[in-house]
Amino acid sequence: MKALKITYWVTTSIVALMMTYSAYAYLTQPAMTQAFNHLGFPSYFRIELAVAKLIGAILIITPLSSRIKELAYAGFAITFISAFIAHTASGDPVSIRIMPVVFLVLLSVSYYTYYKLPKAV
Repeated sequence: MKALKITYWVTTSIVALMMTYSAYAYLTQPAMTQAFNHLGFPSYFRIELAVAKLIGAILIITPLSSRIKELAYAGFAITFISAFIAHTASGDPVSIRIMPVVFLVLLSVSYYTYYKLPKAV
């Protein structure tokens, strides 16, 4: 039980911290504007995605109902899959394409362990 709880909190924290950092980067770093342009996305999408990532990061670490957490998990899963597709379609190297897949695996472990833990988490 203790290992399960540690696995849940470690994977969830990594995902939440990475989403928070990427949201910050989307809003403050000019390189991210260029990256979104490279992928063919408009500038406003970068801002919308940053806000969604911040909200999702808060939702997956706070003790809310499982239905709300499921929406955040689903949103992140869609984001990671879409990022992989966008980077692949734009011809980015494998080193860039693999990161969304790594975070999708971490998210999956977090989701799996969330449902294996007693509901008092």
